[in-house]
Amino acid sequence: MRIARWALAVASMAALGGAAPAAQAQETQAVVDVIEAFHAALVAGDSTTALSLLAADVVILESGGTENKDHYRNGHISGDMRFAQAAPRERGDIDVRVLGDVAWASSTSITQGRLGDREINSQGAELVVLARDGGSWKITAIHWSSRNRR
Repeated sequence: MRIARWALAVASMAALGGAAPAAQAQETQAVVDVIEAFHAALVAGDSTTALSLLAADVVILESGGTENKDHYRNGHISGDMRFAQAAPRERGDIDVRVLGDVAWASSTSITQGRLGDREINSQGAELVVLARDGGSWKITAIHWSSRNRR
């Protein structure tokens, strides 16, 4: 796991004699942990854990459409789990921003593998928005996009 620009900013502040607040670093890591747990649950085929990390009013944007939690639970999540298991994903740097009880994280990835007779070799981008809910972070929105690699 790598945290890109935020980590660079922390290093820059430290070099100038200042230090990033420990609380900010903990919040950033907590956000990353939720996103990684969500993806790990998809790879493991654990829909219960994946769904528990989503807010009740989550919005999932993909392939030009939107889904709510019920739609995702009753259909799309099974395809996402099959895809995650068949095609390993290598995520690049993740950029996390925390503003009070809201956070967003963006990253890119390369996904390669085979799903049935379909060869997968794609480059993707992900934006995840989270909100603090009862002391823990929940995913409130996900936007995925991808394209075939050349």
